Amino acid sequence: REMSVAIAVCNMQSAPARWAFQQAWQHGLLARSSERTTASAGVREMSVLAGFQKVPMSKFEQEEFINDRYKAIEDRLKVVRKRLNTPLTLAEKVVYGHLDDPEKQDIKRGTSYLRLRPDRVAMQDATAQMAMLQFISSGLPKTMVPSTIHCDHLIEGTTSQQPDREGFGGPADLKHAVKINSEVYDFLATAGAKYGVGFWKPGSGIIHQIVLENYAIPGFLMIGTDSHTPNAGGLGVAAIGVGGADAVDVMAGLPWELKCPKVIGVKLTGKLSKWTSPKDVILKVAGILTVKGGTGAIVEYHGPGVDSLSATGMATICNMGAEIGATTSVFPFNKRMYDYLVATDRAAAAKLADAFKENLRADEGAKYDQVIEINLSELEPHINGPFTPDLATPLSKFAEACRKNGWPTQLKAGLIGSCTNSSYEDMARAASVAKQALAAGIKAKVPFTISPGSEQIRATIERDGIMDTFDKIGGTVLSNSCGPCIGQWKRTDVAKGEANSIITSFNRNFAARNDGNPATHAFVASPEIVTAFAIAGDLTFNPEKDSLVGADNKEITLESPFGDELPKAGFDPGQDTYQAPPALAERAKLSVKVDPKSNRLQLLSPFNKWNGDDIKDALVLIKAKGKCTTDHISMAGPWLKYRGHLDNISNNLLIGAINIENGKPNAVTNQLNGDTEKPVPDTARYYKKEGVKWVVVGDENYGEGSSREHAALEPRHLGGVAIIVKSFARIHETNLKKQGMLPLTFANPADYDKVSPSDKISIVGLKSFAPGVPLKLVGTRKDGSSYEFTVNHTFNENQINWFKHGSALNAMAAQFAKK
Repeated sequence: REMSVAIAVCNMQSAPARWAFQQAWQHGLLARSSERTTASAGVREMSVLAGFQKVPMSKFEQEEFINDRYKAIEDRLKVVRKRLNTPLTLAEKVVYGHLDDPEKQDIKRGTSYLRLRPDRVAMQDATAQMAMLQFISSGLPKTMVPSTIHCDHLIEGTTSQQPDREGFGGPADLKHAVKINSEVYDFLATAGAKYGVGFWKPGSGIIHQIVLENYAIPGFLMIGTDSHTPNAGGLGVAAIGVGGADAVDVMAGLPWELKCPKVIGVKLTGKLSKWTSPKDVILKVAGILTVKGGTGAIVEYHGPGVDSLSATGMATICNMGAEIGATTSVFPFNKRMYDYLVATDRAAAAKLADAFKENLRADEGAKYDQVIEINLSELEPHINGPFTPDLATPLSKFAEACRKNGWPTQLKAGLIGSCTNSSYEDMARAASVAKQALAAGIKAKVPFTISPGSEQIRATIERDGIMDTFDKIGGTVLSNSCGPCIGQWKRTDVAKGEANSIITSFNRNFAARNDGNPATHAFVASPEIVTAFAIAGDLTFNPEKDSLVGADNKEITLESPFGDELPKAGFDPGQDTYQAPPALAERAKLSVKVDPKSNRLQLLSPFNKWNGDDIKDALVLIKAKGKCTTDHISMAGPWLKYRGHLDNISNNLLIGAINIENGKPNAVTNQLNGDTEKPVPDTARYYKKEGVKWVVVGDENYGEGSSREHAALEPRHLGGVAIIVKSFARIHETNLKKQGMLPLTFANPADYDKVSPSDKISIVGLKSFAPGVPLKLVGTRKDGSSYEFTVNHTFNENQINWFKHGSALNAMAAQFAKK
């Protein structure tokens, strides 16, 4: 038998095929009795997967197999390779390996719209409410792909005693969240049970950490209703953030649409050392590409420096790729990923991925649309901000930048954790800094919070003494949830409007993002840098060279941080917080109820179809000035509780956008009655009541930030018809299309200046609406004079169908009705 295997291997035509076969045999995953191991011609065509035992996609999904997904990828790539006849990048392999129809699909980077078949859907609780409400309205009995719900967004973090709960910090905050959000949690749990969706209870952890620990498989394509879904790229997954309507399409078994992404290559050489961490890689890249430089592209990391990064470090880099507008980010499969899969009880998956490795890395000679090179040996720690994640400053120049720009140098808080940096390695490295300070009798000078990424991380760092170190330094361990990173922070130490500085290991730092205070200067860095700053209490402190004064009045200099990549004693899973859906026969007995009187949940009514005419004399609700993120369009924080009630959450529409007319947020002129400085949502409701359509005019990269589809649902619900801007962020543009809105861009960005907030806007050309054919905007001023110019769109035929039906959900319902 061994001889026949040797002969078969020698007869294989390619070195990769021989290597893969040998690996599979050595790992013991090939059936020893396989009759395929002969020297026949059939062996030469053998799949690297042939003979492997079936490996479940996760321990929670024993009837869904990785082998089947890999075989489908392999088969599709054979077709694509034959058609394109060119070396493929890793990004192309993963994406094209999930084409719905590889034979006929048009494939042109940056141009074609691909129809894809993702392997998985993940939803966090704030966006899952609307996604599940939409799925319920589809009438389908179950989801068609493995899907999960994760309760991580609705837990408010506290660092001091509060009157509304017993105590503060993790346990108190979790108990309070379960109490006040019981209606939403019950809805998500029962909806998940009825429709076959796995449910991770409050306290489980952050969606992206749970996915990395349990569901991420190299080479998979997944979508998630959160912009930081790309975190799974740390395990070689093409994980893409989307709106809830996209999730509904995939759960309903329909192909998912994505514009064929360009590919930006980031070549890493050298090796990280001292205070530099994986976080600094993406902070550097953000400074190079800016918040919109990755739009329409997948960022693919490659080069010899990749192997010096841990899997969770790679996940950190991919996670924050959302801040440059990237579709997603990916790393090639390597031993660090293999080791992480084994450490998280997925050894069989690791071995299968190892055998499939040729499809999990770029071909030699693959071409990138842009290449960035970073020498990790020369990279220094970076601190990004304030108010934008792409303002990158090296640590050595940060103190000078603070003084030059007048940023408050007295630190008010340090916060570590979040989905970006809450791995065991992150916590261990931060703790190594804290231990040095404690040894000198020094504690944190400012409030210091820690957000564990999952129950597994929390339990493991508690067992290994890391949590005790944080407690002794003066830290507060929050619940296993997003917390302050998404604005769920009940901060009481600084008055709103008071200028102050905080530093976090989070990913996003827009104005008012973390604490609701637009005057807070939020900076982003690695957990170890944040910990050092929290101990010093001063942003001019440089931990690489400055000293601290200990309790004995002696100066100490902090040594470079260190932390184990994976826990030596293995992970402690902690409490079991997963609810599996019941057997299919049992689901029919379940019901999902929504109280008509609820102010948290509201069943959806279909939007009206297009009336078949051009848009005529629409009013300008607001002409937004400067940055207008999804936080400006639909704020989070206290508004999260209304994510399942479209009418109630619409009361936050564009309240953060700055009106170019007066430089104020949430203060616009009602063009019908002349009232000035009225709230934006009230004005939109007034126009809707009077039967008058309206548009929004905006600036560059409109809708950057979160994937929240509420930023598209709200304007549609309140009577909006078009958003006209200089450029869009990818997810928001798609979300607008999904809800039957018209996302349009100025053909000439200077035309933004022609539009006045008091103008009436007509959009001409909708009767012959077609892909690639611009529309015409006609504006009428108060004095009766007019102007016109061209506006562009990126609609394809399918998306035009959404528009005509009134929404993608309406179009899907019509399609199912025909069947």
